[in-house]
Amino acid sequence: QVQVVESGGGLVQAGGSLRLSCAASGNIASINFMAWYRQAPGNQRALVANINRDGGTYVTDRAKGRFTLSRVSANNTFYLQMNSLKPEDTAVYYCNVVARANSDPVYRSHSGQGTQVTVSS
Repeated sequence: QVQVVESGGGLVQAGGSLRLSCAASGNIASINFMAWYRQAPGNQRALVANINRDGGTYVTDRAKGRFTLSRVSANNTFYLQMNSLKPEDTAVYYCNVVARANSDPVYRSHSGQGTQVTVSS
């Protein structure tokens, strides 16, 4: 089994920063892909950024220049550094990890429970 836990959310004023963490644990053989999504009330879940196994990253236009994605491969932890936060960044942020567990030949998608980010004006 693979578990995913997000942390680091909170309340911050506009212009401030937060660093979200995504920790994948369990019987992990390999991680192929990881993405951050967010969902604001009344909206659909939307992609924020992703990183592949080779370290290549993609950040959506609305986050480009403000958000940076990184990882520590040794402990399967991923970070989303969010700077210059805006009220419209307020949402629940979810981590999704595509990983293969030991003894499983298939890569599967795993998500956490999310972490709330609130940006006040």
